Amino acid sequence: MKENVRQEELLVAYLSIWNNRKVSDGGGREVLPELIRRELLDENAHPRARKPVLEKFYLSIKRVMESSLSEEMKHAIVMAYITELERL
Repeated sequence: MKENVRQEELLVAYLSIWNNRKVSDGGGREVLPELIRRELLDENAHPRARKPVLEKFYLSIKRVMESSLSEEMKHAIVMAYITELERL
């Protein structure tokens, strides 16, 4: 149960960093990994404007670290990014 709350907190924190990111799903367990995967693959950009995965990873981590989130939340989001990067 605590992990579900944690996932929801991470999702809220993630959405607070990224403008124009909305979730219509109720915030299920797979939502955050899917959002991160789409971010790393730059699926929100036009195909000709897409950046390489490692560049998107760098820019995403930089944005997370420069945010006003707590250090614990930053660490958790960075770890979620690393997990998704390893799956690609």
